[in-house]
Amino acid sequence: MSAKEATARIKINKLLEAAGWRFFADGKQPANIQLEPSITIKTQDLDALGHDFEKSSKGFIDFLLLNDKGFPFIVLEAKAENKSPLIGKEQARAYAKSQNCRFVILSNGNLHYFWDLKSGNPHIITHFPTPQSVLGYQKSVPDPKRLIAEPINDDFVALTQRPLYAEEAGWKNTAERQSFMIANDLRFLRPYQKNALLALQQAVKDGKDRFLFEMATGTGKTLTSAAVIKLFLRTGNARRVLFLVDRLELEDQAAKAFGKVLANDYKTVIYKENRDDWRRAEIVVTTVQSLLFNNKYQRLFSPTDFDLVISDEAHRSIGGNARAVFDFFIGYKLGLTATPRDYLKKFDKDKPASKDPRETEQRLLLDTYRTFGCADSQPTFRYSLLDGVKDGYLINPTIVDARSDVTTKLLSKDGFVVEFKDDQGGEQQETFKQREFEKRFFSEATNQLFCKLFLEHALRDPISGEVGKSIIFAVSQNHAGKLVHILNQMADRMFPGKYQSDFAVQVTSLIPDAQQFTINFTNNNLLGSANFLPTYKTSKARVCVTVGMMTTGYDCPDLLNLGLFRPIFSPTDFIQIKGRGTRKHNFLAQLFDQDIKDSITQPQKTAFKLFDFFANCEYFEETFNYDEVIELPKGQGKSDGGGTTSPPGKPYNHLGADILGSIKQEAVGYEGMKIDRMFYQRFEDTIRENKAIVEAIEAGQWDRVIDYVNQEIFDQPNEFYTLEKLRKAAAVDRRLSLREILEKIFGLIPHFKSKDELLEEEFSKFVADYKPEQADTIPALKNFFKAYASNKQIRTIIENKEYTDLATNPIFTTRDLRAVPEDYRTLIPNYIKDYVSLSQFAN
Repeated sequence: MSAKEATARIKINKLLEAAGWRFFADGKQPANIQLEPSITIKTQDLDALGHDFEKSSKGFIDFLLLNDKGFPFIVLEAKAENKSPLIGKEQARAYAKSQNCRFVILSNGNLHYFWDLKSGNPHIITHFPTPQSVLGYQKSVPDPKRLIAEPINDDFVALTQRPLYAEEAGWKNTAERQSFMIANDLRFLRPYQKNALLALQQAVKDGKDRFLFEMATGTGKTLTSAAVIKLFLRTGNARRVLFLVDRLELEDQAAKAFGKVLANDYKTVIYKENRDDWRRAEIVVTTVQSLLFNNKYQRLFSPTDFDLVISDEAHRSIGGNARAVFDFFIGYKLGLTATPRDYLKKFDKDKPASKDPRETEQRLLLDTYRTFGCADSQPTFRYSLLDGVKDGYLINPTIVDARSDVTTKLLSKDGFVVEFKDDQGGEQQETFKQREFEKRFFSEATNQLFCKLFLEHALRDPISGEVGKSIIFAVSQNHAGKLVHILNQMADRMFPGKYQSDFAVQVTSLIPDAQQFTINFTNNNLLGSANFLPTYKTSKARVCVTVGMMTTGYDCPDLLNLGLFRPIFSPTDFIQIKGRGTRKHNFLAQLFDQDIKDSITQPQKTAFKLFDFFANCEYFEETFNYDEVIELPKGQGKSDGGGTTSPPGKPYNHLGADILGSIKQEAVGYEGMKIDRMFYQRFEDTIRENKAIVEAIEAGQWDRVIDYVNQEIFDQPNEFYTLEKLRKAAAVDRRLSLREILEKIFGLIPHFKSKDELLEEEFSKFVADYKPEQADTIPALKNFFKAYASNKQIRTIIENKEYTDLATNPIFTTRDLRAVPEDYRTLIPNYIKDYVSLSQFAN
């Protein structure tokens, strides 16, 4: 045995003992490790005549691990330190089969793999599994075919306990109750959530065990996760699931959500130290930090304890030390995020951005897509903010762009120039930019103006009329403290006697119980409740001022205002902050006075305001380079405690006044912001810059153009454009043709027509041709025409004359059919078959 082999064996011995395996009997517990037992294996050889025959062969297993009954359990194949453990893979497989073992460990003392022969490929592990953990793992026999075949219905996850405010919701009948549940996503999966599960099933069918759901804030990632968890547990492809979050408030939020929809079937616990109740639960929710503290994930857990690990806000949970927790457990991995980070986009490994030889490796580790098995930078499933707004589930902001004299100068090319005399009396000047606001450049007047404009223009609560619940994002913790003080002084003047310095609250890491503040704000009891109306449950504190908290994953649907009192340069941060306001909400759910309820005409949240005091929206719309290579995270600098590192240089305190320079308010439409539609924009640029395409379109050679795009542009490794992805990015409610997309790019059509616009046009042609004489039948004819042209299920029912199926059809009912004159029931289908292209209406 070489020195490297001996060293590897010593390390393996220690790892086995640390995991609870025994070389010698310990009291009543017998040894469960056999060293180099001789075994007989069967091999297939080829004789001189080319025929197979069996013969017996002797072999020696490096380590044979036994179960609690003393039977062969795990084959451990050891290799020298300088050799890959995987070279022993086939040898170990043969040994395992000869001993009827399902599990194999491959190790060289430094690198280790755990291999379940029934579920695919070896997984890297950082510690050996414990005997108890593998015994539990053995009870689960994964069956991907069953997971793939499991039907996903609307009620796949069902409500098991009443929602918040349910008894006060004022339901008059069952129909109202059902409507309330559907509207609040309490029972039924939305169509796109079902599609996410179907995409996961397809990925499993394709042999994948890692998945990424890229879903906009407010689209129900937690409910979708609950459905995924049920899918794995119900089909026997998981015994226990770990749901990882990175903040305490998200831990509680997720556990409650899972309890609502899964409690009848599965137990959910939040993991805490010195408690082993997680072993009796199917779903374990915890923070990454909790597992990292004192290396609990290594000391108290085994790599085989969880069969599915779901990483909430996945773009944050795979960086730094958190990566170690994520990689520790084997099995299926699902990432959830609204903002994946593509560290390999436009990166040329032959021309790295730094001199660090490990840059490519670091980028691979931090890249959200590659971590979750999406090598083409396309997630397993994507549902964007544009999709959510188009489908009516989310709302875009109304942007309030306000600039003062001071910020206009800070934002300008020349910056804010300060002239002063140095110690020798010489004239000097220094320039400040927006990055230095509240770091080296201070202006009390500017902060006063920010707060005044915010309070004057903030959306009001539709029930109580007070300032709507709001979050303001400050530069630093010191800046947050200043803003809170100013806001509370102004609130006293605006609302005499209503607030006692509790209108605005600082919620930053230096504040005791800051995490609990965020939870109380969501639950509408921060510093009290019902300040204006005794029967209306809403937080007394109206504004939380923070720096880095209340961004990623924070759920507070009744927010009406967001304030950017700082410049933002990260698109990820901008999208996450903007996402805090995109959820819809019905404020009546918080009101318990029926008389007041009846008087409220607009209780729904249909808009939120995004106050932008540093031209952040303009920056991401006009200036930011979306094709730039993302920089790797820098090391921790000396911070002011608010997540920002103070730049060098002498600070400047602007003592002069500041006045409003400009203010404009603009509602973001269905087309969204540039940051939300960049995939489509990149394709437009690619097409316009291609001379061959431009020349062919100018010549009207559409067949040639379409062939060229299909062969030369689509499915290329750099961008991986596909027609399906472009259709999604275009955010139109029907199946666009490639020609339409190209026509729009070159200005040949002004916009993409919606499905309803096209149906209206086609019906107008029908009316012009057949001129129905009875005007009162036109609505019924139009309803029939649109339903038949756009819905395949209805076409099948009509063609097969299975009219009873219309009784339960939500789109076109038996009553609708009776309203159509009998001769048109045949005429319209025939006309559509002859003259209308049905493909244009497909989703």
